[in-house]
Amino acid sequence: MTTQFIPTPEVKTEGNPPVKPVKETKAQRSERLKREKNPWEAFEEIRQFARDGRASVLPEWAEFYFKWWGIYTQGDGAGVTGGTGGTGKATEYFMMRIGIPNGIATAAQLRVIGTLARDHARNLADITTRQAIQLHWLTVDSLPKAVEALDSVGLSPRGACGDVARNVTGCPVAGLDGHELIDASHLARAVAREVNGNSEFYNLPRKFKITVTGCPVWCSYPEINDIAVTAVRNGDEIGFSVRVGGGLSADPHLAVKLDAFVREDQAVAVVRGITEIFREQQGLRESRDRARMKHLFLREGWTAERFLEELQTKLPFQLAPGVDDAVPDDVFRDHVGVRPQKQPGLYSVGATVLNGRMSGEQLLAIADLSEKYAGSEFRTTVMQNFILPHVPQANLESMLGGLAGLGLTVEATNFWRGTVACTGTEFCKLAITETKGFARWLVEELEGRLPGFDQQIKLHVTGCPNSCGQHWIADVGLEGKKIKHDGKLADAWSFALGGALGVHSGVARLVNYRCLSADVPDALERLFRSYLASRSEKQNLRSWFANRSNEELRDILEANAPSVD
Repeated sequence: MTTQFIPTPEVKTEGNPPVKPVKETKAQRSERLKREKNPWEAFEEIRQFARDGRASVLPEWAEFYFKWWGIYTQGDGAGVTGGTGGTGKATEYFMMRIGIPNGIATAAQLRVIGTLARDHARNLADITTRQAIQLHWLTVDSLPKAVEALDSVGLSPRGACGDVARNVTGCPVAGLDGHELIDASHLARAVAREVNGNSEFYNLPRKFKITVTGCPVWCSYPEINDIAVTAVRNGDEIGFSVRVGGGLSADPHLAVKLDAFVREDQAVAVVRGITEIFREQQGLRESRDRARMKHLFLREGWTAERFLEELQTKLPFQLAPGVDDAVPDDVFRDHVGVRPQKQPGLYSVGATVLNGRMSGEQLLAIADLSEKYAGSEFRTTVMQNFILPHVPQANLESMLGGLAGLGLTVEATNFWRGTVACTGTEFCKLAITETKGFARWLVEELEGRLPGFDQQIKLHVTGCPNSCGQHWIADVGLEGKKIKHDGKLADAWSFALGGALGVHSGVARLVNYRCLSADVPDALERLFRSYLASRSEKQNLRSWFANRSNEELRDILEANAPSVD
């Protein structure tokens, strides 16, 4: 977003030269625009743009207000390097992100999304790392049509972007898994109703991410959310622990646990109170780069104790002291594969979708499969995969055959299952490198070079430092760069190793190695073969990384590799 001048006239004082207007910072402009308009109350302006054509869209809508309706302008494929002022060039097209609270949708809702993708988005849809679905190639005249179609089935893009609470995530097998502590999906949806689309919270300092889950493996990644409400047992009672201030981007920070036990009937009020605390932080509004709640801990000296004191002032009840969590040790947390439900005779079937990329026709066919062979539901995961629940045992073969016929797999390799990629330069104006095609090619290379690789591995590809691909929490995180090669700028990747959540939580370490896209498979093959050859009995990849210095890991990656600047 380019900086602009505040439209105030020059002030002349007698005997002195005119005083020039003060240059408005990006943060100041954002705060002014939010004060001037609540975009959720101005949908008629979008209708007018649709009637008048793309050229009628005002800059403040294209650059800012559209986000409150889950809409971004689409880039031209060159990403940030093709533009100026830190953002790439926009085309006439738009991206729309559709929120799905807790990742649970009906087959009827999925059919509407699939139809929109097929008819208005060039048959393209992406499952995101927040259990939403993203469409591209939308024209301005299709925007109101899409919003109205979604609204007709109880969905909306409202709040999927912007300085608001984003899609509220949760466990995709909530209510199905016999190991869950509690089915918290009703709370995730209640929280979404409380904060998303609520005009009391349209003007937060920055984006705000919430998860509510009863899942024992923390499949919705509470460690990296602004608010994480996770089920915990306190004697005979099931309640929740609360963590705050998680987030990635340029300053990764794992969420801080508060010393509080939250009863089920207190959870929504607690989330609301924390959201109010965030809304009131004027210091966070001074810089867009330091506006997330994590910066209360990173820069302003807040502690868990201070945060809890502030929260208590927002609540009409006293929170009980916290209890210990059972922190999970799982790497893959998204419940894919064929799994028995706690309902006798029923199964959930989770398919792995490389990079989350699907077609509208696939979504429509999946809606049909869900209605024909299962419970007419479709559930998304934060690893860009999906689950079809309530499949009777007698229908399993037909369901698996139907998914295979769509090119979807339930039993994927560890490389396929563990790879995540952001949007990249294909559509994003902030990206530096192309991601989804690169990730697919990389997976194919690694599967061919290392068949049967026996470690669960999270391989995350992000096209810029914003970490939409979540490279900081991956075993291998690849961050997009540009380097000079044969006199031209070429896509390259910086390596971050050893990131993890759960028992081994930690931010991935930059090992000061980068290479061209074409050289990544060679570097990773060297790394993984070194692990396989030198690991001790039952030593997993995470502990192997932890036992080696950055220099040792870099030497393995770059052995006999061509040098780059």
